[in-house]
Amino acid sequence: MRVLKKYPNRRLYDTKNSVYVTLEDVRQMVLVNESIQVVDSKTGADLTRSVLLQIIAEQEGEGHEPLLTNRVLQQLIRFYGDSMQGVLSRYIEQSVMTFLQQQELYQRRMRDVLSASPVKLVQKFADQNLAFWRNLVQKEQKEHADEAGQAKAGGAGSEPGVDAPRPPPLGPDVFDAKQQSTAGPPDSQKNAEESVDNGEEGKFDKGA
Repeated sequence: MRVLKKYPNRRLYDTKNSVYVTLEDVRQMVLVNESIQVVDSKTGADLTRSVLLQIIAEQEGEGHEPLLTNRVLQQLIRFYGDSMQGVLSRYIEQSVMTFLQQQELYQRRMRDVLSASPVKLVQKFADQNLAFWRNLVQKEQKEHADEAGQAKAGGAGSEPGVDAPRPPPLGPDVFDAKQQSTAGPPDSQKNAEESVDNGEEGKFDKGA
Protein backbone atom coordinates (compact mmCIF):
# COMPACT_ATOMS: atom_id res chain seq x y z
CA MET A 1 0.00 0.00 0.00
CA ARG A 2 1.28 3.43 -0.92
CA VAL A 3 0.91 6.06 1.79
CA LEU A 4 0.35 9.68 0.85
CA LYS A 5 0.52 12.62 3.22
CA LYS A 6 -1.71 15.60 2.78
CA TYR A 7 -0.33 18.93 3.94
CA PRO A 8 -2.28 22.04 4.95
CA ASN A 9 -1.53 23.59 1.56
CA ARG A 10 -3.54 20.64 0.04
CA ARG A 11 -0.47 19.17 -1.53
CA LEU A 12 -0.02 15.41 -1.51
CA TYR A 13 3.34 13.88 -0.74
CA ASP A 14 4.26 10.37 -1.85
CA THR A 15 6.25 8.82 0.96
CA LYS A 16 7.42 5.93 -1.23
CA ASN A 17 9.06 7.98 -3.97
CA SER A 18 9.58 11.12 -1.84
CA VAL A 19 7.84 13.39 -4.35
CA TYR A 20 4.76 15.57 -4.44
CA VAL A 21 1.87 14.20 -6.53
CA THR A 22 -1.36 15.57 -7.92
CA LEU A 23 -4.89 14.19 -7.93
CA GLU A 24 -4.30 12.94 -11.46
CA ASP A 25 -1.31 10.97 -10.24
CA VAL A 26 -3.44 9.46 -7.51
CA ARG A 27 -6.09 8.54 -10.10
CA GLN A 28 -3.44 6.75 -12.20
CA MET A 29 -2.40 4.77 -9.12
CA VAL A 30 -5.99 3.67 -8.66
CA LEU A 31 -6.30 2.70 -12.33
CA VAL A 32 -3.35 0.31 -12.05
CA ASN A 33 -5.00 -1.36 -9.03
CA GLU A 34 -2.57 0.06 -6.52
CA SER A 35 -3.90 0.47 -3.00
CA ILE A 36 -3.42 3.93 -1.51
CA GLN A 37 -3.97 5.57 1.82
CA VAL A 38 -4.06 9.32 2.38
CA VAL A 39 -3.35 10.59 5.90
CA ASP A 40 -3.20 14.04 7.43
CA SER A 41 0.40 15.16 7.82
CA LYS A 42 -0.23 16.58 11.31
CA THR A 43 -2.97 14.47 12.92
CA GLY A 44 -2.55 11.24 10.97
CA ALA A 45 -6.31 11.09 10.28
CA ASP A 46 -7.41 8.98 7.36
CA LEU A 47 -8.35 11.27 4.47
CA THR A 48 -8.54 8.57 1.78
CA ARG A 49 -12.29 8.79 1.25
CA SER A 50 -12.33 12.56 0.89
CA VAL A 51 -9.51 12.43 -1.66
CA LEU A 52 -11.24 9.66 -3.68
CA LEU A 53 -14.52 11.57 -3.65
CA GLN A 54 -12.65 14.62 -4.83
CA ILE A 55 -11.25 12.62 -7.76
CA ILE A 56 -14.76 11.41 -8.66
CA ALA A 57 -16.10 14.99 -8.51
CA GLU A 58 -13.34 16.18 -10.84
CA GLN A 59 -14.05 13.35 -13.29
CA GLU A 60 -17.73 14.29 -13.43
CA GLY A 61 -16.78 17.96 -13.74
CA GLU A 62 -14.76 17.10 -16.87
CA GLY A 63 -17.89 15.81 -18.58
CA HIS A 64 -17.77 12.09 -17.74
CA GLU A 65 -21.15 10.48 -17.16
CA PRO A 66 -21.68 10.11 -13.41
CA LEU A 67 -21.82 6.60 -11.98
CA LEU A 68 -23.87 7.75 -9.02
CA THR A 69 -26.92 9.67 -10.18
CA ASN A 70 -28.61 12.33 -8.10
CA ARG A 71 -31.35 9.89 -7.14
CA VAL A 72 -28.82 7.32 -5.93
CA LEU A 73 -26.90 9.94 -3.96
CA GLN A 74 -30.11 11.11 -2.27
CA GLN A 75 -30.97 7.56 -1.30
CA LEU A 76 -27.47 7.04 0.08
CA ILE A 77 -27.78 10.20 2.17
CA ARG A 78 -31.05 8.90 3.64
CA PHE A 79 -29.33 5.67 4.69
CA TYR A 80 -26.75 7.49 6.83
CA GLY A 81 -27.66 6.94 10.46
CA ASP A 82 -30.18 4.22 9.53
CA SER A 83 -29.97 0.72 10.97
CA MET A 84 -29.54 -0.67 7.46
CA GLN A 85 -26.55 1.53 6.69
CA GLY A 86 -23.99 -1.23 7.32
CA VAL A 87 -26.00 -3.76 5.31
CA LEU A 88 -26.30 -1.42 2.33
CA SER A 89 -22.61 -0.63 2.46
CA ARG A 90 -21.64 -4.31 2.31
CA TYR A 91 -24.25 -4.97 -0.39
CA ILE A 92 -22.93 -2.19 -2.63
CA GLU A 93 -19.34 -3.32 -2.12
CA GLN A 94 -20.16 -6.95 -2.89
CA SER A 95 -22.19 -5.99 -5.95
CA VAL A 96 -19.38 -3.88 -7.37
CA MET A 97 -16.80 -6.61 -6.71
CA THR A 98 -18.99 -9.22 -8.42
CA PHE A 99 -19.44 -6.94 -11.41
CA LEU A 100 -15.68 -6.38 -11.64
CA GLN A 101 -15.01 -10.11 -11.51
CA GLN A 102 -17.45 -10.76 -14.34
CA GLN A 103 -15.94 -7.92 -16.34
CA GLU A 104 -12.43 -9.29 -15.80
CA LEU A 105 -13.54 -12.75 -16.93
CA TYR A 106 -15.15 -11.31 -20.06
CA GLN A 107 -12.06 -9.24 -20.87
CA ARG A 108 -9.81 -12.28 -20.39
CA ARG A 109 -11.88 -14.28 -22.84
CA MET A 110 -11.80 -11.45 -25.36
CA ARG A 111 -8.01 -11.17 -25.00
CA ASP A 112 -7.67 -14.89 -25.63
CA VAL A 113 -9.73 -14.60 -28.79
CA LEU A 114 -7.90 -11.52 -30.05
CA SER A 115 -4.46 -12.86 -29.20
CA ALA A 116 -5.09 -16.09 -31.09
CA SER A 117 -3.48 -16.43 -34.49
CA PRO A 118 -5.88 -15.77 -37.40
CA VAL A 119 -4.50 -18.85 -39.16
CA LYS A 120 -5.33 -21.01 -36.14
CA LEU A 121 -8.83 -19.55 -35.96
CA VAL A 122 -9.44 -20.27 -39.65
CA GLN A 123 -8.04 -23.78 -39.22
CA LYS A 124 -10.31 -24.33 -36.22
CA PHE A 125 -13.39 -23.24 -38.16
CA ALA A 126 -12.34 -25.40 -41.13
CA ASP A 127 -11.92 -28.45 -38.89
CA GLN A 128 -15.36 -27.88 -37.38
CA ASN A 129 -16.96 -27.59 -40.83
CA LEU A 130 -15.13 -30.70 -42.06
CA ALA A 131 -16.29 -32.70 -39.06
CA PHE A 132 -19.86 -31.53 -39.68
CA TRP A 133 -19.82 -32.65 -43.33
CA ARG A 134 -18.23 -35.98 -42.44
CA ASN A 135 -20.97 -36.72 -39.97
CA LEU A 136 -23.59 -35.74 -42.53
CA VAL A 137 -22.09 -38.01 -45.24
CA GLN A 138 -21.81 -40.93 -42.83
CA LYS A 139 -25.43 -40.48 -41.85
CA GLU A 140 -26.54 -40.47 -45.49
CA GLN A 141 -24.49 -43.60 -46.26
CA LYS A 142 -25.95 -45.40 -43.27
CA GLU A 143 -29.50 -44.56 -44.33
CA HIS A 144 -28.85 -45.83 -47.88
CA ALA A 145 -27.31 -49.05 -46.51
CA ASP A 146 -30.33 -49.63 -44.28
CA GLU A 147 -32.71 -49.11 -47.20
CA ALA A 148 -30.73 -51.54 -49.40
CA GLY A 149 -30.70 -54.15 -46.63
CA GLN A 150 -34.44 -53.89 -46.17
CA ALA A 151 -35.05 -54.28 -49.93
CA LYS A 152 -32.78 -57.33 -50.09
CA ALA A 153 -34.46 -58.94 -47.09
CA GLY A 154 -37.90 -58.38 -48.62
CA GLY A 155 -36.98 -60.08 -51.94
CA ALA A 156 -35.10 -63.07 -50.50
CA GLY A 157 -38.23 -65.23 -49.83
CA SER A 158 -39.91 -64.76 -53.18
CA GLU A 159 -39.67 -67.42 -55.96
CA PRO A 160 -37.91 -66.49 -59.19
CA GLY A 161 -40.18 -65.76 -62.10
CA VAL A 162 -43.31 -65.34 -60.00
CA ASP A 163 -44.00 -61.95 -61.49
CA ALA A 164 -43.27 -63.14 -65.08
CA PRO A 165 -46.34 -63.24 -67.39
CA ARG A 166 -47.81 -66.70 -67.99
CA PRO A 167 -49.70 -67.96 -71.09
CA PRO A 168 -53.48 -68.20 -70.74
CA PRO A 169 -54.90 -71.68 -69.92
CA LEU A 170 -56.12 -73.87 -72.76
CA GLY A 171 -59.90 -74.11 -73.10
CA PRO A 172 -62.02 -77.08 -74.16
CA ASP A 173 -62.34 -75.80 -77.71
CA VAL A 174 -58.61 -76.01 -78.22
CA PHE A 175 -58.54 -79.62 -77.10
CA ASP A 176 -61.46 -80.44 -79.52
CA ALA A 177 -59.57 -78.84 -82.40
CA LYS A 178 -56.51 -80.89 -81.63
CA GLN A 179 -58.55 -84.09 -81.52
CA GLN A 180 -60.16 -83.30 -84.88
CA SER A 181 -56.83 -82.58 -86.49
CA THR A 182 -55.39 -85.90 -85.35
CA ALA A 183 -58.51 -87.95 -86.24
CA GLY A 184 -58.34 -86.99 -89.93
CA PRO A 185 -60.43 -84.84 -92.28
CA PRO A 186 -64.18 -84.60 -91.70
CA ASP A 187 -66.75 -86.63 -93.70
CA SER A 188 -67.63 -83.81 -96.10
CA GLN A 189 -64.02 -83.40 -97.09
CA LYS A 190 -63.66 -87.17 -97.47
CA ASN A 191 -66.73 -87.36 -99.77
CA ALA A 192 -65.41 -84.51 -101.89
CA GLU A 193 -62.11 -86.27 -102.32
CA GLU A 194 -63.90 -89.54 -103.34
CA SER A 195 -66.01 -87.72 -105.93
CA VAL A 196 -62.91 -86.14 -107.46
CA ASP A 197 -61.26 -89.52 -107.65
CA ASN A 198 -64.34 -91.07 -109.33
CA GLY A 199 -64.52 -88.29 -111.88
CA GLU A 200 -60.93 -88.71 -112.80
CA GLU A 201 -61.41 -92.45 -113.24
CA GLY A 202 -64.45 -91.97 -115.55
CA LYS A 203 -62.60 -89.47 -117.61
CA PHE A 204 -59.81 -91.87 -118.25
CA ASP A 205 -62.36 -94.66 -119.06
CA LYS A 206 -64.10 -92.58 -121.71
CA GLY A 207 -60.93 -91.59 -123.35
CA ALA A 208 -59.79 -95.08 -123.57
